[in-house]
Amino acid sequence: MTHDPVFEQWANLVNNIDGDAAMSLVNFRKDIVINVLNLQGSVAMSYLVKRAWVSEYQALPQFDAGTTNTVGIQTIKLEQEGWERDEAATEPTKS
Repeated sequence: MTHDPVFEQWANLVNNIDGDAAMSLVNFRKDIVINVLNLQGSVAMSYLVKRAWVSEYQALPQFDAGTTNTVGIQTIKLEQEGWERDEAATEPTKS
């Protein structure tokens, strides 16, 4: 989950919220890094995803007003042209 508006603007390109059918595709693909954190918030694994683009993005999940234990989860589906794991990123040892 992120509060970064730049990420959300990139993800919304797939929705074409401005209705511009002639918009440029130059900003669709980006090299990104995905960090997987452990319970302490430290990086446990890291991946470089090459020329990724957002094919689906749901920023606001549907909530049921009649349910008291609802969890909101943002979802994103990425397409990509390759990825590699950063072997230098290893889970910190317990001290």
